Amino acid sequence: MKLMLTSAGITNTSLALALQKLVQRKIKIAFIPTAANVQSGEKDWLIKNYNECEKLGSVDIVDISALKKSIWLPRLKKATVLVMGGGNTPYLMDCIKYSGLQEELPRLLKTRIYVGISAGSIVTGKNLVASSTFLYSDEKKNIPKGLGYVPFYVRSHLNSPDFPQMRDMYLKKASKKLDSDLYALDDASALIYIDGKIKIVSEGTWKKY
Repeated sequence: MKLMLTSAGITNTSLALALQKLVQRKIKIAFIPTAANVQSGEKDWLIKNYNECEKLGSVDIVDISALKKSIWLPRLKKATVLVMGGGNTPYLMDCIKYSGLQEELPRLLKTRIYVGISAGSIVTGKNLVASSTFLYSDEKKNIPKGLGYVPFYVRSHLNSPDFPQMRDMYLKKASKKLDSDLYALDDASALIYIDGKIKIVSEGTWKKY
């Protein structure tokens, strides 16, 4: 299983080259925007994510919450890269679970690359404690389970002006309550996880707690 976990997508040349190296064939992207469905306000960031994907290869938009499994599964099988977009993390995990995608992903990812964007990265942990909903909460019980693909947590948008709590002083305190390492990535960084090995690709800043 090859995972490329990003904060804000394929935002620079280093990340694009890293993805191309992982795929090693024609890039056909299935872009899953589902996490953004319940986010209010403008979604220029979602359009930006799509446009970045389009520069790399063909893109099919596949909303797993709006389509039957008999429709979305064949379309995911045609892709070489599955891009799980950002938005509301708990909602995304619910959709992955109840759509049936959680059962299909291990088979799909035997021959495809998984790219997570923000919420799409956070759901790969054993639970969703790194999401904005839970990270700074004192309540650490009843946190929804994640996919369990990585033995650590990923937090997106380090130092972003849109996320004022994603700063070292807050993350350092929050990470002390976690049971595993926390990797905080800024919007120019990605964590690649293959067979238990971690590689960071970045044109910006990242921190391990």
